[in-house]
Amino acid sequence: MAKFEIYPDNSGEFRFRLLAGNGQNILASEGYSAKAGCLNGVESVKKNAPDDSKYERLESKSGKPYFNLKAGNNQVIGTSQMYSSTSAMENGIESVKTNAPTAEIVDLT
Repeated sequence: MAKFEIYPDNSGEFRFRLLAGNGQNILASEGYSAKAGCLNGVESVKKNAPDDSKYERLESKSGKPYFNLKAGNNQVIGTSQMYSSTSAMENGIESVKTNAPTAEIVDLT
């Protein structure tokens, strides 16, 4: 089963990552100064994940596809890993759409 992990980063900020049932990291957040903000980010991912229009499909400088998930205010709430192909990235988006809305939240702080 998929899960969101809330964890502190090395600079003392709070982050979340969405892990698929196989443990693969499929979405990661930026740092939040407060845990409450991080939890709000998780709720925003759960709410926005099913909507394909919220996904921004991008390509890194090295040519690797990746995506951002955006909230209703157009702010980025999560970024994917770099993928080897566009089809792999699309599979990642489908995984977020499927897994995020019902994923449990695990607090590692």
